[in-house]
Amino acid sequence: MLFGQEHVKRYQETDGAEGHDWQGTTVLLLTYTGRRTGKKRTTPLIYQEHNGDVLVVASAGGTPDHPQWYKGLQADPDAQVQIRGDKFNVRARTATAEEKPEMWKKMNAVWPAYDEYQSKTDREIPVVVLERV
Repeated sequence: MLFGQEHVKRYQETDGAEGHDWQGTTVLLLTYTGRRTGKKRTTPLIYQEHNGDVLVVASAGGTPDHPQWYKGLQADPDAQVQIRGDKFNVRARTATAEEKPEMWKKMNAVWPAYDEYQSKTDREIPVVVLERV
């Protein structure tokens, strides 16, 4: 099973032929700028398309703190996405309180553990909207 940087490497080498379909769901690669280092970082994330945008969830498995990629996007919302062989630029934003329920439901439908992750932490787990630019 692919995971972490091995997942990123195989996804990039095969244009997502290996790594896009993962544990019954779909995964993209998000490349963002690290907020402390300024270096580009790439992470695989479960995603869903939604009204022309792409949704991801900053769950970190329900840990008490947001994932590093989310903090990086808060500092610099301009990033790149790869879905299979399609690579494009995005601007990230956190879903509004009005948008989130529908988006959460859509994401939880493809990865039901999101509800469990939310129950494990006091922080509100954000849904992130990646808008093509």
